[in-house]
Amino acid sequence: MPKVVDHQARRIQVADAVQRLVTEQGLDRVTVARTAEAAGVSVGHVQHYFATKDEMLLFTYERVVRKILERVSALEERSRREQLPIRDVVVDGLAEWLPVDADRRSAHRVTLAFVGRTVDNPHLARAHAETGRHIRSMLARAVHNGKECGEVPADSDPDLAALELHSLAEGLALQLGSDADTTACRTALALVSKRVRAVFPGRCRQFG
Repeated sequence: MPKVVDHQARRIQVADAVQRLVTEQGLDRVTVARTAEAAGVSVGHVQHYFATKDEMLLFTYERVVRKILERVSALEERSRREQLPIRDVVVDGLAEWLPVDADRRSAHRVTLAFVGRTVDNPHLARAHAETGRHIRSMLARAVHNGKECGEVPADSDPDLAALELHSLAEGLALQLGSDADTTACRTALALVSKRVRAVFPGRCRQFG
């Protein structure tokens, strides 16, 4: 009986190797040969699934983003189960994009490498722009829901608030990427919490 190959698992195996290389050595050190060695596969295996370095990076970036969004979705599910304030979910969700621990620093290194490549690759630029739109859409929805339950003032603009919070998180992530000591991380998280509470100053009516 012929062996069934899980092609998605093979691509993920390569992407995880790319992420390790980017995290530990930087994008310039990522080659097909080094990726193959890090993944424990042949060069031909890597080339079978990814024709170029940018294709490897795009898949790795999309995998990193997907894992972050899955964690954010889990936060939303928990908030519904436990009836947590929306602002708490927004704070924790934005924190997922900040390089404040080893896993999130690794994800951030991939994101930075990817953004650097978008300058010369319109296809990568479109993927990055789509991620930004998706994040802002999620934030705008949270603000809209906050208006409905009373956490957010009725005259607030969800799209403007989403842009502010997204820009804050992106800027802090960039700063922490070069200075991620304990104090800087703590300060960044405190700033996120402060700005989110400014957008969500009220108490949800469902909590009485």
